[in-house]
Formats: sequence, C-alpha cells, structure tokens
Amino acid sequence: VQLQASGGGLVQAGGSLRLSCAASGRTVRNYAMGWFRQPPGKERVFVAAIDGRYGSTSYADSVKGRFTISRDNAKSTVYLQMNSLNSEDTAVYYCAADPAGWRLTRNQDEYHYWGQGTKVTVSS
Repeated sequence: VQLQASGGGLVQAGGSLRLSCAASGRTVRNYAMGWFRQPPGKERVFVAAIDGRYGSTSYADSVKGRFTISRDNAKSTVYLQMNSLNSEDTAVYYCAADPAGWRLTRNQDEYHYWGQGTKVTVSS
C-alpha cells in the first residue's frame, strides 16, 4: 500500500484546508485510516481516524468540532477537512493505514502504512 498525502499549505488563522490521502497498490476499503501530525520540534500525535467497517470516527480533543475525517472508497481516498485553524495546528500531517479495519486506534505502532506528510502552516 502506498499513501500520498496532499493539500497542505499556508493559511491564515480562522481559515480552512482540506487534506487528501490517496491510496494505491491495493485496496484499503476495509482498512482503518488515520491522520497524525507533528508540530515543529515535537513528537507526532494522533489527530483523527475512521474505521473500515462502519465509518465510525475518532478525534483528538484538540481538533474535535473543527476537523472532520471522511473517506471515499471509490476513489481510495481519505480526507481531513480542517476548519477554524489556529497556530497550534501548524504541523506536518501524515496519513496512515491500519489493516485491522474494525478498530479505531490512536496507537501509531498499529498503523502499518504511512504517507510522506504534507505541511500545514497557520499564520496568525
């Protein structure tokens, strides 16, 4: 499985961005998919996940109500809609795939495949 993240860029505080993660190599229809982020000088942390069975979702408290994860299985693509962005959202964002599609996990070690990251910079 290869994952290609895109959609990052520079945005003003209060603005919005939509990140995309396109999968190729094999179908990820039944995989759980996650987004993680790594702020400058900090460790990578969980942002959001969507399972591969029912479309259930999970969010970090810091983004709940502002970010929305979704998937389009026909396009093998997962999205992260980010609204009301602030400077604390500045980070490199990574998408990841967990073959155990029935679960929603925040544990990075349980995601087998990773994209290359896309940088989001929020200016205040």
